[in-house]
Amino acid sequence: MLVVTTENIAGYHIDKVLGQTFGVTVRSRGIGGNITASLRSIFGGEIKEYTEMIEDARKAAIDRMIQMRMQWGRMPS
Repeated sequence: MLVVTTENIAGYHIDKVLGQTFGVTVRSRGIGGNITASLRSIFGGEIKEYTEMIEDARKAAIDRMIQMRMQWGRMPS
């Protein structure tokens, strides 16, 4: 079983769609991270504190999507 975030998969023919899954998460920086990020925004460039937070949130959301799909796979159809 493949769990993907797209409608089509290059090189594959989809025989059956079992359902839609989703994973969401909301993250917040602590006050220290927000202060550091604010100072970085003054001088321009990448705000690494937020980049890391977004990457972590994306990974958590994908993990939740896969967990949801695996739970559906255990349910009788």
